[in-house]
Amino acid sequence: MQPLAYRMRPTNIDEVVGQQHLVGPGKIIRRMVAAKMLSSMILYGPPGTGKTSIASAIAGSTHYAFRMLNAATDSKKDLQIVAEEAKMSGTVILLLDEIHRLDKTKQDFLLPHLENGRIILIGATTENPYIAINPAIRSRTQIFEVKPLSEAAIKTAVERALKDKERGLGQQPVELTATAEKFLTQATNGDLRSALNGLELAVKSTPATAGTITITLPIIEECIQRKAISGDKDGDAHYDVISAFQKSIRGSDVDAALHYMGRLIETGDLPTITRRLMVIAYEDIGLGNPQACARTVAAVTAAEKLGFPEARIPLADAVIDLALSPKSNSGIVAIDAALADIRAGKAGSVPDQLRDAHYQGAAKLQHGVGYKYPHDYPNDWVKQQYLPERLKQATYYQPKNNGKYEKALAAQYHRLLAAQRH
Repeated sequence: MQPLAYRMRPTNIDEVVGQQHLVGPGKIIRRMVAAKMLSSMILYGPPGTGKTSIASAIAGSTHYAFRMLNAATDSKKDLQIVAEEAKMSGTVILLLDEIHRLDKTKQDFLLPHLENGRIILIGATTENPYIAINPAIRSRTQIFEVKPLSEAAIKTAVERALKDKERGLGQQPVELTATAEKFLTQATNGDLRSALNGLELAVKSTPATAGTITITLPIIEECIQRKAISGDKDGDAHYDVISAFQKSIRGSDVDAALHYMGRLIETGDLPTITRRLMVIAYEDIGLGNPQACARTVAAVTAAEKLGFPEARIPLADAVIDLALSPKSNSGIVAIDAALADIRAGKAGSVPDQLRDAHYQGAAKLQHGVGYKYPHDYPNDWVKQQYLPERLKQATYYQPKNNGKYEKALAAQYHRLLAAQRH
C-alpha cells in the first residue's frame, strides 16, 4: 500500500537521482559518507526534490539506524524515544521534516544530543533556513540547498521504477509512450514524487490491452492533472512558448505576453515563469526602467510565496509592467563586450595606483602609490586612469534613450568620459 515514490527511495548514496552538487563524486555529502564523518545538516528546497531520499541514502550507505519524525506533528516524547535508541545502540540518523516548525521545547531537548553526536540530524524544509530556522539549530548544522530535478534525472528515476521488479512496477507489462514520458518529465517541474505517484496512478488505473498496459499522453495528463501546452504531443512547444513569451515582452505586446504566460500557467510551470521574468526584466528592460526590475523581483517573491492559483495575479502585474516599460539591453551588451575583450586576451595589468596597498611592502612595489581618492575632490570626482593601459580607450557601455532614467545616465556617462579623456 506504500506509494511508488516511497518504495523507490534510494537505499544508498549511489541510487540518489540528481543533486550531483551534493552527492556526486568528490562532493560534500558523498565525502561525509565515504569518510564516515557525518555532521548534522539542513536540506532545503522545493517538495519532491530528494531531501528525504538523501537522508535515506546516507543511512543506507552508513548502516546507521534511520528514523523519521515531523517537527510540527510529532511530540517531544517521540524525540525522547529516538534519543534513548541512540544511547542504547549508537548513532541514529534522524530525518526531521518541516524543521522550520520546531518549537523551543523540542529544540532545547535536541541540542545536547546534536552536540555529543548521538543523533545526526537531517532537517528538511521548503523554507529558507537562514530566515525560518532558529540560529541555535543553524549553528550546529551545515545547510545545503536541494534543487528541482532536471528532466533527465526524472526520466532516469521513471525508467528505474518501470524496471524494478521488487520495489517498482517491473512485474507489470507497462509500455510508457515516448510522448507520455517526455511530458511526465517536463510537467512535474522537477518534483520526482509527483512524477512517480502520477505514473503509479496511471498504471494501476489503466486496463491492459492484449496483455500490455499502455500509458499514453492523455492518461498522464489526467493522472498528474496537467495539460500539454499547445497540443504539441512531442512537448517541443514548451520551449517555443517560453521563447515567444520573452519576445512578446521585448516587443511590447502585452496581450501576446499574457497569452503565452497563460499557457505556461496551465502547465503549472511556476519555476520557468519566475526565472524567465527575472531574466527578461534585467536583459530587456534593464536601465530603461530599473524600478520595473525591482517590482518584478517583488512580484516573483510574492508568486513563490503564494503558489498557484493566486500566483497568477502578481505575475500578470509584472508582465504588463515589463511589456509596457521603456526597453534597454545596454547592460547585457556592455558586459558581453567587456567579456569579449577579456576572452580575447586583452585584459592587461591593473594600473599600479589601483592595486591593493593594505600590506607591508606595497609602497616599495608602487602599489597604491599615486591613487587619488575621489571624495577629496570637488563633485567627488577626479581624473585618473582606471582601465589597464592597453584598454584605456575602450568603451563598453552604449547608453540608450528610451527612458528618463537611462537618458540621465547617458548624459552623465558622456560628460565623465569627455572629462576623463580631455
